[in-house]
Amino acid sequence: MIYNLYLHPLRAYPGPFWARACRFWYINAVVRGILPFSVYHAHQKYGPVVRVGPDELAYGDPDSWKEIYGHRADKGQIPKDPNFYLNTAAGDLSIIAAPSKRHGELRRLMSHGFSEKALRDQEPAIQHYVDLMIRRLRDLSVKNEPIDVVNWYNFFTFDIVGDLAFGESFDCLETSNYHPWIHIAFEIIIAGTMFRVTDYYPWLKKILVKFVPESLKKGVKTHIALVKSKSLNRLHMKTDRIDFMSRMADPKNGVSEKEFIASSDTVILGGSETTATLLSGVTYFLMTNPDALAKLTHEIRTKFTSEEEIDAASVNSLEYMLACLNEAFRLYPPVPGALPRRTIVPETLAGQYVPPQTTVAIYQWAINRLDANFSQPTEYIPERWLGDARFVNDSRSAVQPFSVGPRNCIGRNLAYTEMRLVIARLLFNFDLEATPMIEGWTNQKIWFLWDKKPLWIKLHARDVKLRPEVEALASVEASQKASAKVY
Repeated sequence: MIYNLYLHPLRAYPGPFWARACRFWYINAVVRGILPFSVYHAHQKYGPVVRVGPDELAYGDPDSWKEIYGHRADKGQIPKDPNFYLNTAAGDLSIIAAPSKRHGELRRLMSHGFSEKALRDQEPAIQHYVDLMIRRLRDLSVKNEPIDVVNWYNFFTFDIVGDLAFGESFDCLETSNYHPWIHIAFEIIIAGTMFRVTDYYPWLKKILVKFVPESLKKGVKTHIALVKSKSLNRLHMKTDRIDFMSRMADPKNGVSEKEFIASSDTVILGGSETTATLLSGVTYFLMTNPDALAKLTHEIRTKFTSEEEIDAASVNSLEYMLACLNEAFRLYPPVPGALPRRTIVPETLAGQYVPPQTTVAIYQWAINRLDANFSQPTEYIPERWLGDARFVNDSRSAVQPFSVGPRNCIGRNLAYTEMRLVIARLLFNFDLEATPMIEGWTNQKIWFLWDKKPLWIKLHARDVKLRPEVEALASVEASQKASAKVY
């Protein structure tokens, strides 16, 4: 502790006493699910660069995105922090944690499934799952009872990513229920977050492993078996369809079986949970900001006269919708914490010397709410993205929910397409009503991802011209019910 406080190369950087002295401040915040909140308060007190661990710095200046994560042709990338990224069963086999050279090779293969052409080809599949969701919600709306919209967003996104990654849906929308795997996956994220911090004290990890519940051990085995089974099924599937894994599944492209399985596991969570989180967040902010909800509803209902007009191309023209989504990204980023990097050579970041073997990161929830970056930083105001003069000094470049540089999120366009389609069709089909149960919804813990609570709202179906596919689903289900009664 004396060394860390008075002799360490980072001793001049400000930060909480216990963060500078040892890892206890950091670990305490992680296990309590409050690390991004704690970093935010540290930024507010100590400034744009804060020492949050003996060898770790957090940055709140928007320019730091490019310095830490951006393309650095003259210097090379700052590598990912191995403590954070390699502390998984996949290790460096997955696209998300692979070394820079291999990451670039895997990304080029996977990018084919996220191209504009692929997105056009995938639109019928995406619309199919929106159709299913709208049909289910219209049926539920007749009961005039609150629904947990978080569940339905998760059903939607997991079904899509299951289809486009593994070639088969999880059937969440069909059954109106979660696939058991989804619960297991999130439990593993929580456990992984907890055990990651014990790497700072290896002797403690040996002790804690003995107390891992048998149910969690069983869950890990089940998760691994399911990922392997579904991945291998997709790997050997014969299909001409362009999906996320098409090029990686081609044996000529040199992707090992283990790499394919590990990358599939990454895609299934990264392509589903994050999109569902933002959809949940924007719904909450619209429910608690009636003026914004009214403006967005008006934009959608004046743009479209029938549901069939709502497609991936037409929703791109909804300017207020994009502003609503961007403001939700600012206040409720799907990845609220950090994606840390680890220096291997001396660096100059934010104009200051950073020694080798230093973890450097930006905490999205923190940087997006700093007074130095935004006016009225805690308020949901979509107009700040539409040239409103009140916010001319806002640093909108601080908001980077998909990260930046060579390792940014490959699914950005897909995510925006899904979100725009869902919100447009939801508000075209229904009048939304908040319930008292949504109060304080954003008071959630963070285990790398948000531990989302139910978001209870009421839906009142409108008498509108539906897509033929939605009408067809209703007819098929009516026939099935009639057949069941006869039987």
